[in-house]
Amino acid sequence: MKLAIIGATGFIGSKVLDEAVNRGHVVTAITRSPEKLPQHERITPARADVMDTAALTELLRGHDAIIHAYAPGRGLEAQETKDKLRAGTLSIIAATKAAGVKRLLAVGGAGSLEIRPGVAHFDTPEFPPQFQGGARATAQIKELLKAEKDLDWTFLCPSTSIFPGERTGKFRLGGDALLIGDDGQSRISVEDYAVAMIDEVENPKHTGHRFTVGY
Repeated sequence: MKLAIIGATGFIGSKVLDEAVNRGHVVTAITRSPEKLPQHERITPARADVMDTAALTELLRGHDAIIHAYAPGRGLEAQETKDKLRAGTLSIIAATKAAGVKRLLAVGGAGSLEIRPGVAHFDTPEFPPQFQGGARATAQIKELLKAEKDLDWTFLCPSTSIFPGERTGKFRLGGDALLIGDDGQSRISVEDYAVAMIDEVENPKHTGHRFTVGY
């Protein structure tokens, strides 16, 4: 397949890029820092400002699917992070539609997942205060996607702890509820998150829905 990954040098985007290329897909890797990309015959580097919808549209034309792994830079105030992520997501949605691409898969967060029916993880006292801003900023991506009737969208949330680790290919998938393992932890390696994302690209099972991955 021909894929475009927006945010291809980020913590999650870089591993999604690795997984896609290792499976034989051709990737346009869109990033603010193309010099950080690995050199590979199936990777086409592309520098882009996600807010430049017209330029992004031209980069996205002709792809089978778009993966939204964009995140604002570090060190921003919570409201600025939320505003930038909202604006960036709206630009990505508009560019995807203008480019004539139907499929858009987006990286989510664990904060919006439910710990019991109707109660989001970030609405509980246990949720770390320092992660509230980023979690609520990321949650709005799903709401923006839900409003789109012309896109085949998917929103993949990791477990609470997502960390550099091993690509095992062995994990559980869930829906709106936070996955917790037998050890009481909610965990997934970023490598296995990438496996779940590319699995969904290749064999869509959650179109129009949020889903999650964990051990």
